[in-house]
Amino acid sequence: MTSGSKALLGCAILALVALAAASALAQHQGHEQHTTTPPSSGTGGATQSAAGSRKVTMEELHRSGGVPPGWKFALPGGDAAKGRQVFADLECYKCHAIQGESFPATGGDAKNAGPALTGMGGQHPSEYFAESILAPNAVILDGPGYTGPDGKSIMPSFADSLSVTQLVDLVAFLKSLTAGGHHMHSAAPEKTVGDYTVRLDYRGGDAHEGHAGHTTTTASGHLMVFVADRATGEPVPYLPVSATIRAAGKPARSVKLSPMVGGQGFHYGVNVALPAGAHTVTLTIGAVTIQAMASAKGRFAKPVTVVFERGA
Repeated sequence: MTSGSKALLGCAILALVALAAASALAQHQGHEQHTTTPPSSGTGGATQSAAGSRKVTMEELHRSGGVPPGWKFALPGGDAAKGRQVFADLECYKCHAIQGESFPATGGDAKNAGPALTGMGGQHPSEYFAESILAPNAVILDGPGYTGPDGKSIMPSFADSLSVTQLVDLVAFLKSLTAGGHHMHSAAPEKTVGDYTVRLDYRGGDAHEGHAGHTTTTASGHLMVFVADRATGEPVPYLPVSATIRAAGKPARSVKLSPMVGGQGFHYGVNVALPAGAHTVTLTIGAVTIQAMASAKGRFAKPVTVVFERGA
């Protein structure tokens, strides 16, 4: 990348930060987009106001390292229809196929074609798409369609080709591509309840066919529950967490989850086999088992229940 491109990339990123500052959201993630509920009084932290803005004192800003507690950069929302036009104008379709779209046939070199984008919108957060467009070598996926002979990404940088508005619109278009894709895992469901943001994830335990072609219970996988403070986005430890698993025609099963750390970060987890097909996982989160400081008075003390529906 030339020094001029690097300078333009830096300017684009600074402009994005300035544009998004008023709408920066508490960390949760994930990809993707939930309504933020104002924290209850007495939290001692930043408060949520209209239009997703957050109010914070200068003292709180300095105390938390120059950003609000739990702050995470969030790309502003864009116009997907305008982003589709940007995609067409840049001729991105020559490298990236999208099923169901009426872009011209590529007719290009298959060896240098990038990955198909069908269904990709549900697999990555907006910020990942933005980084890939501005700085494709920041994260390099090793394999055909991703890297060239030099080991670098075959994706060119568009840092000097797009305005900030075009970038957010293009990302909005990519985020709208949620149909017809089967890439990686589906986005983990997340809900806000009480003082918490709760995310459920399950890894492993693929369904398999039993006798006479009937789908049987999945093999044992790892059930993970991520519990975060809805006001700050920080993980909340020392909570009793249990799950009740229900499926039609089968007895309900209850399991206790333990605090764990791993590649996915801190979570409450248990190795368990979930039923194939439609079923529900009901989580019960008890009151925190350690002393809460005065700034958290009245919080984390009420048990909550949240139900996740899985399968189809």
